[in-house]
Amino acid sequence: MSSEEKFSYFVGLDIGTTAVRCVVGELTPDANLPSIIAFSEAPNGGMRKGNVAHVEEVAQAVISAVTEAERVSGRQIKSATINVNGAHVQGINSKGVIAISSPDREIAVDDRLRAEEAATIVQLPANKNIIQIFAKNYRLDGQENIKDPVGMHGVRLEVDTHILLASAPGLKMLDQVLGQAELQASHRSVSSLAAAEAVLARPQKESGVAVVDIGAATTNVVVIEDGEVEHIAVIPMGGTHITNDLAIGLKTDLDVADLIKVKHASLSKHVSGEGSFVKNGEEVRFDREMMRLIAEARVEEILEYVDKEFKKIHRSRKLPGGVVFVGGTAKLPGLVDFAKETLQLPARVGSSKQVSKVVDGLDDQIFAPAVGLMLLDMYLGPATVSSFDEVSSSLFASVKAPLNSILGQLKRKSNKLNQ
Repeated sequence: MSSEEKFSYFVGLDIGTTAVRCVVGELTPDANLPSIIAFSEAPNGGMRKGNVAHVEEVAQAVISAVTEAERVSGRQIKSATINVNGAHVQGINSKGVIAISSPDREIAVDDRLRAEEAATIVQLPANKNIIQIFAKNYRLDGQENIKDPVGMHGVRLEVDTHILLASAPGLKMLDQVLGQAELQASHRSVSSLAAAEAVLARPQKESGVAVVDIGAATTNVVVIEDGEVEHIAVIPMGGTHITNDLAIGLKTDLDVADLIKVKHASLSKHVSGEGSFVKNGEEVRFDREMMRLIAEARVEEILEYVDKEFKKIHRSRKLPGGVVFVGGTAKLPGLVDFAKETLQLPARVGSSKQVSKVVDGLDDQIFAPAVGLMLLDMYLGPATVSSFDEVSSSLFASVKAPLNSILGQLKRKSNKLNQ
């Protein structure tokens, strides 16, 4: 396979608590975005609250998902951009400052990278590693709100960044999983940030928006404003907690409670009466009002934690772009209206319709993080020797620039790091 042919295929691997999902995209020379040519899903029982608990079991789920994606796409998958999950994931703000030493004082790409590198010289929490750095804006000799300083002239360059951290043991466990699956992690990110690439349009990224990925065991939150990552958080609560609550409240088995959640649960206040369905030849009956109250209580708690994250950056009830939901729980009927009332913000369910699909049957909400990881696999380019990714605001808000110029910047950065 030639390097040009290989570079036109991109892979996103979403390693979730209950399932591993893989998406393969193909970029043709005349297209701005890749088309999805394959997707796959395999059950995963080796994770606990977003963290790897059984390496062999997770590795087998990864192998199953990747093998199926290889079969459908006809391509051999050796690397992918993957997600990092769990409550250990956190974001911190940092500032980098450098002096411009060139004779003409013109800012070069190397100067911008040096400033971002300087921002990483911070006292990290114990056992934490940097996995991504987001340059939010730059200051040059006191002039603020500069998006890209390259080509400008000055003496002192500063950058405000948001740094994404994850626990070193958690990352090592993921590396062990990938090692057993004979895969390489091109890049690492969080599922909400990946989903943002798949479901958000430029006006939303500019005005201020939150993407909330409600998975099985965790809820990932990212806030984006002016095209920049403002805040990232992972809440250790998700759809499985709703299932557990229904099992207790309705006094039924977990598998029955999960069926009720998936097929019948709703947050609509118009739900009432008795519901029933047949499982294994037996009729199961449940009270719809009780079901709604149980699900509503847990969803309200999740949204309260989401609002706490908004309050940390003074964005509670202040996001014009509202909240965009993805993940399996996003399919819960009545969630959007309930979120509008609880968060006092616009809300909608996300869809990756901007990405064309050659294959049918892709669930937009459940696969949104995997689709976004595939897009990040393209935007961030080939894997580098650096242990983390430096993502400038102009690169993350990729809709602002032509794709070719973005890939050109990424290739130049990759070449520099590999020299």
